[in-house]
Amino acid sequence: MKALLSIKPEYVERILSGEKTFEFRRKVFKRDDVDTLVIYASSPVQRVVAQAKITRILSDTPESIWQFTHEFGGINREAYFHYFHDTTLAHAIELADVDCFDEPLPLREYAPNLTVPPQSFAYLD
Repeated sequence: MKALLSIKPEYVERILSGEKTFEFRRKVFKRDDVDTLVIYASSPVQRVVAQAKITRILSDTPESIWQFTHEFGGINREAYFHYFHDTTLAHAIELADVDCFDEPLPLREYAPNLTVPPQSFAYLD
């Protein structure tokens, strides 16, 4: 099963370069069969640009997740803790085998059933 995530272009670049191998989220999939992440670069790019295998999802306190993942998170400490400032649970999706599309696609072309980018994520069939 695939899930599409909207990610800011600056973080997409870090994923594609290999600098960022963990994508941080406040909410994560309820389904346990999601094994592929489809990466949608949000505005101003607004294109589906890549997909990656999900190797594991870590869930713990923001402090614990930071300790374990900060070297591969592609985000500085201040931005990370600002993102998780009002929650006690953080998720880190570990990515591998990132496949950058030769031709990035508009969302409607890649996933015709999605009319707008998801706020957090959307399951794809």
